[in-house]
Amino acid sequence: MAENIARIFAAAVAQDPIRPLLTWYDDATGERTELSGATLTNWVSKTANLLVDGAGMAPGDAVGVLLPPHWQTAAVLLGAWSAGLDVQTEAVRSVEVLFAAADRVDEATAWPAGERYALALAPMAAPVRELPAGFSDYVVEVRGHGDHFTPYPTGGPQDADLADRATRRGAELGLVPGARVLVDAARHANPIDWLLAPLTVGASIVLCGHADPTRLPDRAAAEKVTVTLA
Repeated sequence: MAENIARIFAAAVAQDPIRPLLTWYDDATGERTELSGATLTNWVSKTANLLVDGAGMAPGDAVGVLLPPHWQTAAVLLGAWSAGLDVQTEAVRSVEVLFAAADRVDEATAWPAGERYALALAPMAAPVRELPAGFSDYVVEVRGHGDHFTPYPTGGPQDADLADRATRRGAELGLVPGARVLVDAARHANPIDWLLAPLTVGASIVLCGHADPTRLPDRAAAEKVTVTLA
């Protein structure tokens, strides 16, 4: 079992870099965004470069993430883990960089942090319409960073524990290599469920936000889903 999240992600992509690895649906907006392994790798690399080259972060530094399940959240998390960072989801300590959904800005403002990035999580990766004071826009800033990043070989302080939990959770959920997994984001909000467990077994993900239960059977058929977590 790999104990490095970057290697787990790389192995999942390497099976077929052009296959859909993460497909995002938002039933509140009608959005469907499909990312191949190669495309998601590009976003992950840009995020890691934003953190390392832009923010000057080093392995073991803390990064805060106040984001729901979303394809951009996957890029932020995998980018942070690729850079060997310690991802925090609650304001239990100060962090060097904080990523927050636009609707959680008030919560984010109360969290001691250095640099702050807001995410609209809007269709077409649109920027935040009204950027709050003290925040930069993630999708605007990240695009200016490099497309390639070499992950730290030893991973970060959380990697071994996360990899172990993801492996165990994948077995509990019945995930197998090559599976296509439909996930109701509201019911499986922990990234162990919606991101790491599928990647650990080399599965691809159909992540559904604000899921309309009446649409899921047809979606599962259209996406050739083999496992449904709803």
